[in-house]
Amino acid sequence: MNESQKDNQTGYISAINGSLIEIKGIEQNIRLHDLVKITTHNILGEVIQIYSNKTIVQCYENTNNIRLNEKIINLGEPLSMELGPGLLSSIYDGIQRPLERILEQFENASFLKRGVELPSLSRTKKWHFMPLLEPDINVNGGDIIGVVQETPSIKHYILAPPMVSGILTYIVEEGDYLIIDEIYRLKNKNEENSFNMIQRWSVTKSRPFKKKIRPVEPLITGTRIIDLLFPIAKGGTVAIPGGFGTGKTVIQQSLAKWCDADIIIFIGCGERGNEIADTLKEFSKIIDPKTNRPLLERVVIIANTSNMPVSAREASIFSGITIAEYYRDMGYNVALMADSTSRWAESLREISGLLEEMPAEEGYPAYLPSKLSSFYERAGVVYPLGRNNSNKECIGSLTIIGSVSPPSGDFSEPVTATTKRFVQAFWALDARLAYAKHYPALNWLDSYSNYPEYISDWCNKRDTLWPELNLDWFDCRNQVNEILSIENDLKNLTQLIGEENLPEDQQLILFCAKLIKEGFLIQNAFDDIDNYTDFKKLMGLIKLILLLHKKAKELLSQGIIIEEIKDLKIINEILRIGNSIPNNEFYKIEKLKEKLLDEINELKISYSTMKGK
Repeated sequence: MNESQKDNQTGYISAINGSLIEIKGIEQNIRLHDLVKITTHNILGEVIQIYSNKTIVQCYENTNNIRLNEKIINLGEPLSMELGPGLLSSIYDGIQRPLERILEQFENASFLKRGVELPSLSRTKKWHFMPLLEPDINVNGGDIIGVVQETPSIKHYILAPPMVSGILTYIVEEGDYLIIDEIYRLKNKNEENSFNMIQRWSVTKSRPFKKKIRPVEPLITGTRIIDLLFPIAKGGTVAIPGGFGTGKTVIQQSLAKWCDADIIIFIGCGERGNEIADTLKEFSKIIDPKTNRPLLERVVIIANTSNMPVSAREASIFSGITIAEYYRDMGYNVALMADSTSRWAESLREISGLLEEMPAEEGYPAYLPSKLSSFYERAGVVYPLGRNNSNKECIGSLTIIGSVSPPSGDFSEPVTATTKRFVQAFWALDARLAYAKHYPALNWLDSYSNYPEYISDWCNKRDTLWPELNLDWFDCRNQVNEILSIENDLKNLTQLIGEENLPEDQQLILFCAKLIKEGFLIQNAFDDIDNYTDFKKLMGLIKLILLLHKKAKELLSQGIIIEEIKDLKIINEILRIGNSIPNNEFYKIEKLKEKLLDEINELKISYSTMKGK
């Protein structure tokens, strides 16, 4: 770049309005979303508006003590993520500054210092690279060049960047390398380019793929109410709305620990600093049940607290999803958890207010729906680019789980209502259930999922339990929904005349609904046995309850009173299955089934004897 070009890339601050600054002098040489830097303070900002005589920039840090006419430099590129080995186990802020390494450098700092600049990925750590290609072959974007063992459980595939192709003219031998060392070269026509292990990708641009396909496999969470009633598919989208204290963070942590995703991206977006600190402490203690090693070895955390600048908060969820797409393209199943998108939407509202834009409902900008859709639409199951050196098609998935914090638990407020339009599953947390110590506090009447039809074939094929009952996963789900729905319809009638005055078949519905709620839906996330229920135990437990319901209806038709059924000894044992029978001791559930049938037969015989007399 010559001197005149350099001059064209610099300008000066002409106005300051909170986190927004107005700059002049670069209008002819800048693009929307380009980064600029205030040289005196080393502060980054993003171009959000361009006029003929000025440019508006949102700064990623506070603008205290910034003065008019200070020099700015146009960096000529949008906010981009550094992608490469070293992402896992890392904690970043919203613009991918490595918080742990910053803490090491500034040991006595209570808060993140303004203007700190460190590379997102370590330039001093060496990685053992194993090449998978030989020279003189044609390489396209997305092809696997080699592999690095990033953590003991996760292999990091070094991919050719999208939109790049050429003949592989050089590749290093197996050995230890820095991520900035030359790893391979590609020649396209007469131009030869060198590549290392790092890719850079703009946060506002989705990574390309061959094809997006329909999700057909569930994301098993280990939470019974989710896996049966409101399942989510790998590559799906879900919102978790709930007021303060309803358990959003606990559900997110439980999903991160137990769901069968390979990689977890956790975004703490705008929550209180102490809450995010507690979350980080919890994650550091969690042992991955799959590997018996720290869970952080397959987690990337983006922490952006409520006292950080709003523009960095606004960028954080797109920073996280860019990293998630990168691992998806390696063929991994990735789950992204954003806590919470309400705080992210509030940052949009604040910036929109500073820009004096026309507000929409409750002051949110009119483009809130398009911003939310641009986030959730990046989920999906895809065939990644490339793979000319693979024997089979590679499939990767990205699942997005976003929590929403509606004020006073009002689900009609704009963020919750708008989010509902773009997600396929909705796990509504109920404050009344939370106050009654019913956890997880998912309201089974307000929640829904559109995925059961997609994943029913997968679930039914794996549900081979007790075929004589003629109940598959889909049938169990429908029956449970029907019982809970009828119980809700009877609620007002019960309050008027009392449960004991209802017909016995309705009393049975109320009794079975209570069994389902207390023995199946309630689950203790902190209990060593109850915190995770595998698919087989889940089906055994719910089929046992539905078997009791079926047999009880037969008993009622024969004249046996409901009180006799309620007094069966097996009832208390069924209620304790969740926290008393581990997943690997399923034979105990088989014994309970036999015991249930024996007790029912004894009741029949006893009643027949009495009737005969």
